[in-house]
Amino acid sequence: MFPRTLPHLVQNARPLSRPILPNILRSTSSTAHLIRRQSTLENILAPPLAALSVAQITSSGVELSDGLVLRGPAILLNGRAFLWDPPPAGGSWKGWGKETWGLLEVVVPRPEILLFGTGRSLILPPPSVRTYLNEMGIQVDFMDTRNACSTYNLLLEEGRRVAAALLPLNKHVPWLTIPRDEA
Repeated sequence: MFPRTLPHLVQNARPLSRPILPNILRSTSSTAHLIRRQSTLENILAPPLAALSVAQITSSGVELSDGLVLRGPAILLNGRAFLWDPPPAGGSWKGWGKETWGLLEVVVPRPEILLFGTGRSLILPPPSVRTYLNEMGIQVDFMDTRNACSTYNLLLEEGRRVAAALLPLNKHVPWLTIPRDEA
């Protein structure tokens, strides 16, 4: 008798309480909200990331405090280094749109200031670049790469949430092997 009634009881069982998760997290159409919510979690027991500063500047890139050498454009952000594939700088600044700054759109927390090193000398980008970054809540300062690295190290030591977008001193750096029009 008991084995026959058990499947019937399991089928008709109802939860004793309502689920704790809000509907938005249970729906399959809102996966982006779930990912966004999970990405803000941080392991409080893990040791903090060591500050990643610039140790040396070369004509083709930078050497970081951990010994890593980055040849070509890079973004230093939240204790990490990212290779960066921006369009050519200067002149017309053609191709410098929102997709150039995609990393800054998804990172949490965003830096309070971005130091943009434009290479051997200061090259001012169009106002649309500054406007776009300011709309994301990021203050941006443009300077040559040497000064951007020095200022980055100083602000990092002060404990500020700072990022650096660095173009190399030499414009022709062969770190990217795929031609831009084939990528």
